[in-house]
Amino acid sequence: MKTYKMLIDGAWVLSSDGGTFPSLNPATGENWAQIPEASAEDVDRAVKAAYRACYEGPWSRMSATQRGHCLRRLADLLAERSESLGETETRDTGKMFKETRWQAKYISEFYHFFAGAADKINGETLPIDKPDMFVFTNREPLGVIAAVVPWNSQLFLSAVKIGPALAAGNSVVLKASEHASAAMLEFGELIAEAGIPDGVVNIVTGHGDPCGKVLTSHPLVARVSFTGGPASARHVIGNTRENFAEISLELGGKSPFIVFDDADIESAVNGAVSGIFAASGQSCVAGSRLIVHEDIADEFLERLAAIANGAKIGDPMAEATEMGPLCTYGQLETIEREIARAVEEGARIVCGGARADAGSDLYFQPTIVDCPSPDLHIVDTELFGPVLSVLRFRTEEEALELANDTVHGLAAGIFTRDGARALRMSRAVRAGIVWVNTYRAVSPIAEFGGMKTSGYGRESGFQAVYDYTRPKTIWMNTSSEPLGSQFVAR
Repeated sequence: MKTYKMLIDGAWVLSSDGGTFPSLNPATGENWAQIPEASAEDVDRAVKAAYRACYEGPWSRMSATQRGHCLRRLADLLAERSESLGETETRDTGKMFKETRWQAKYISEFYHFFAGAADKINGETLPIDKPDMFVFTNREPLGVIAAVVPWNSQLFLSAVKIGPALAAGNSVVLKASEHASAAMLEFGELIAEAGIPDGVVNIVTGHGDPCGKVLTSHPLVARVSFTGGPASARHVIGNTRENFAEISLELGGKSPFIVFDDADIESAVNGAVSGIFAASGQSCVAGSRLIVHEDIADEFLERLAAIANGAKIGDPMAEATEMGPLCTYGQLETIEREIARAVEEGARIVCGGARADAGSDLYFQPTIVDCPSPDLHIVDTELFGPVLSVLRFRTEEEALELANDTVHGLAAGIFTRDGARALRMSRAVRAGIVWVNTYRAVSPIAEFGGMKTSGYGRESGFQAVYDYTRPKTIWMNTSSEPLGSQFVAR
């Protein structure tokens, strides 16, 4: 059993009250690590350390170019340690090692991108309507950033928060997920090696209360960047009433995957497999609502089911494995409950629908649920697992109506050979990310985020750096004449 510590003010520490909680290896069903349970005092200490680092320490005196050098070094270290970080993340989450290893290495590109952006944050001069006045703006860091990430894709989701925050000169307190904290704590070991001063990045671990609550409501926190579920987000929004912190939310979804009858079926089937069965469906942007034209639906489902039934389920560390376990028992119970409910409501299980015998209770078969109506509860319920809900359509208008008939709005996929239709649909679908004839593509250059209950605000891209700054307007009187008195009649 490995024991981890938190990173606060450059030091590795246990919880001040000695509290810990276990971390489960989903592939084996056994606890493998002990994680500190941060107390309110620990979180307060981390925020105050970040505040000092931002306003008093060497970080506050570094030039933007120097901050960029630190981020580049962090990027290089991340790429060098991608193997070990990926292995830890797989052990802690059950995600495929070949995915976590690759993802850790690719995430270094995000830090390189933000490193390059650090010294390209510009203010502007204003053509003011007042004589003898020179007016310009500077963009300054917000201060302490509270970054809250979930267990899935945590290295990626922390990069699009830490990267732009540090590029802009802020400091960060990151709360790792209570379901899988180990990879983030091991990532923390790279901070000092990268030359980032003590207190600039702090990593705390614990549950929503007190850890998350104290962090997001702390009076010294200037911005909260949260990725998670809508229920938790409502608490976060309530917490920011205490500190008036700026807030951005990325809250997952039930993303439509729309396939027209003129689509390249092989490409669309492979895209659907990637969209819902990659990472065992445990992705915020999972294409979990297949909306397929009725003329090709039977052939499409037959091809998709053949791939799903042949998937190699097992040890996520093995290169031959194609799908690993779910991360938590809560997900498993939700999936089983919703599938049973869907069947009662008239759905047909095309394939899967049950646990897989592969090493622990957390393995679940890739599942396709053919739904007779969009009114079924499963159609608009995020399951965070390898379960695909299927709806059929006849016209483009009907496809659009089904796609937008959701409380979510994070992502969408559109497969068609008709370029005009692709453009019409991509404009009309209410989602923050739309992929056409592809799915799950990401880049540090491209912004992402949602709408409706999938949240607000954007991450990644150059604009993200500006979102971690606030403009300050400076007026300078250039006249050599003394100011006149407003109390003297003229």
